[in-house]
Amino acid sequence: MTLAHLAGLLADPTRAAFCMALLDGRAWTAGELARHARVAPSTASEHLSRLIAGGLLAEERQGRHRYVRLAGPEVATLIEDLASFPVPAGPADRPPSPTAPGSLREATRTSAEARARTCYDHLAGRLGVAVRDAVIARGLVADEDGPALTGRGRSWLAELGVELPPRAGRSGGRPVVRTCLDWTERRSHLGGAFGAALCRTALDRAWVERIGSGRALRVTPDGASALQDLLGVAL
Repeated sequence: MTLAHLAGLLADPTRAAFCMALLDGRAWTAGELARHARVAPSTASEHLSRLIAGGLLAEERQGRHRYVRLAGPEVATLIEDLASFPVPAGPADRPPSPTAPGSLREATRTSAEARARTCYDHLAGRLGVAVRDAVIARGLVADEDGPALTGRGRSWLAELGVELPPRAGRSGGRPVVRTCLDWTERRSHLGGAFGAALCRTALDRAWVERIGSGRALRVTPDGASALQDLLGVAL
């Protein structure tokens, strides 16, 4: 795919909205995405077909339902990196007035996502950045010549009962650890197999829970205790 073709796929506001919604790491139906972007189902279907053909989305069918998700973590990284790219704000990009219809709901959602959210399959927002700082401070991840999981980090995961995918770090497999620029914090959080494992563990053990159907997360009381005990993260 050429750069111009890729840029064309993401230049449309509806397709961009679909990709941003799918950063929550889950599969959505075409109808759900249509309602999210406030477009007709036929319009959504046309846009989704272009994104699938372009390799940005993957399609799954179960019965009469059509589900789509981002094609992989590399696509999620691309979308998140583009979202975090600093573009000078023009008049059309200024935030709406607090009295504008829907602005309070939007501000509440944005504030919740800034505190804690998923970035595809890893933790982001202030929570994600705090976890990154903590694992580096404790020597679980080294960050001298790029992020790398240390022996202490692997032992820590084993004690926690968390396993990384067998192909992580191997040719053709996912990086064990990578950094991902956080678009709200303008600092890095952790991606890769390690970041995904931490996020999956936090969700499975109810340390965090989703707020509604979006990307925002809420840290539970058990999660606050676990993060403090395991990593010294105080929220």
